[in-house]
Amino acid sequence: MVTLAEVAQHAGVSASTVSYVLSGKRSISSTTRQRVEESIRELGYHPNAGARALASSRSNIIALMIPLRTDMYVPVMMEIAIAVATAARAHGYDVLLLTGEEGPDAVRRVTGSGLAEAMIVMDVELDDERLPLLRATHQPSVLIGLPADASGLTCVDLDFRATGALCVEHLASLGHRDVAVIGEAPGVYERHTGFAERTLEGLRARARELGLRLLHRPFEGGYDAMALTLSRIFDERPGTTGFVVQNEAAVEPLLALLRQQGRAVPEDVSVVAVCPEQVAAQASVRLTSVAVPAQEMGRHAVEQLVAKLGGRGSDEVVLLPPELTVRASSGPAPGWTGP
Repeated sequence: MVTLAEVAQHAGVSASTVSYVLSGKRSISSTTRQRVEESIRELGYHPNAGARALASSRSNIIALMIPLRTDMYVPVMMEIAIAVATAARAHGYDVLLLTGEEGPDAVRRVTGSGLAEAMIVMDVELDDERLPLLRATHQPSVLIGLPADASGLTCVDLDFRATGALCVEHLASLGHRDVAVIGEAPGVYERHTGFAERTLEGLRARARELGLRLLHRPFEGGYDAMALTLSRIFDERPGTTGFVVQNEAAVEPLLALLRQQGRAVPEDVSVVAVCPEQVAAQASVRLTSVAVPAQEMGRHAVEQLVAKLGGRGSDEVVLLPPELTVRASSGPAPGWTGP
């Protein structure tokens, strides 16, 4: 491993000069700086991260708290995590991934150890137990998600309330009056997870405004569970012609069972999904959908955090507007002839 002293010898300067070039703590002439930087490149020198952290009180590490729960769709969570890691690296930061369900203990561990300079927190609940600690610490943080009270916090998220409203508006514009929502697993609602609760709020509020009847059923997963869920929906609301799905695991069982029952999509029943673009485009019937912008959410979160680390950021809520893409799964309600 190349040492700082070897870089200094190669560049013909003192070790302290190399240190100042790396840290930027003192002004160095452009000629000397260029010579040192050339020696660093030629020798392949990399500063020791531990020593650099001790010397500067900075670790250049961002902690990403992402509990990987069995009732969550892990691929989209990991897509956000990859976007965070990529954006962080572009700004000179590495990412420490915390995947346990430790809640406030994880926040205490990061803030108490000084291992990371800042935190990005995912899987945010409306009344998240981590929020008082995040508000109290001097360590910068950003939430990917929106709690009930965002005061004193920086949050980045898709506007899930507007997403729910947009799905209802699309179905209403096609003449659908009875709409069923197949949602996340029950545990997601029991924890009052922000994205699921806010989508449901948007769906219900817009349905009331437009005079639609709305039925919501959580979905645990599996073909048999979907068969039971679908049977109950049509027993309660035989006239259901529109479905909104916010659960990636529900997509293919729903489409398969509708086919089995002789209900054509979209001639008899329309389906709109809130899901990643890839899930919608690769379904057995290409789904009309509102995409979850995972990469954009991750990138925005890092940019907000880097601004706060640089003393430029402020507490704010950034909600990304939803965009609905019409594909093959939605069409006019049976017998509807237009406005």
